[in-house]
Amino acid sequence: MAITKTVKDAQAACEGIESGMTLMLGGFGLCGIPEHAIAELKRRGVKDLVCISNNAGVDDFGLGLLLQGRQIRKMISSYVGENDEFERQMLSGELEVDLIPQGSLAERCRAGGAGIPAFFTPAGFGTEVAEGKEVREFDGKPHILETALTADFAFVKAWKGDTAGNLVYKATARNFNPMMAMAGRITVAEVEELVPAGELDPNEIHTPGIFVQRIFQGDRFEKRIEQRTVRPAKA
Repeated sequence: MAITKTVKDAQAACEGIESGMTLMLGGFGLCGIPEHAIAELKRRGVKDLVCISNNAGVDDFGLGLLLQGRQIRKMISSYVGENDEFERQMLSGELEVDLIPQGSLAERCRAGGAGIPAFFTPAGFGTEVAEGKEVREFDGKPHILETALTADFAFVKAWKGDTAGNLVYKATARNFNPMMAMAGRITVAEVEELVPAGELDPNEIHTPGIFVQRIFQGDRFEKRIEQRTVRPAKA
């Protein structure tokens, strides 16, 4: 009998989440974010969360919703982005923030999923990023030791998925999602289209189902634009 990892909705997918947990959330800006799972986390009111995400969306969408409700204790990110509340809480000391180079963040997630406890990288040497970290020299160049990241739950967003948990991401949404899908103790995938196992071309699968424990299809996805730049029409 084929294994099915399908759950009914975001509410069922978030069962077992408690205050104080560490969560990974895929996406870059507003592209490829697990918006239904985030909305459910807001509804549940869990607090003191440590969230690992490239950034925190915007003030009224994405992780910005959890920041509004003071549900996040610490953000592990690569930049503040377009979120004014994120910036305000960081500068006021209300929110603990660990800002790290974007490539290091991606590799720390990938390493966590691959079972690699730590790695050396030149990124961040000579800056505050390197404070308190081991430094070694390779080929005459100093490198700092970065540790892997894992999470109690990882939430990812995919374009298509099947009932066995195999995932296909679309275009730029293939950002932090594949690495984070590997690094969660429980990985939850929300997809735009859910198909029976066997319908996806094996050569096009980006995340194998072995990394996914729960999958559900979102009913509506809001295609928000983080920054809109326009030019006057030519006369």
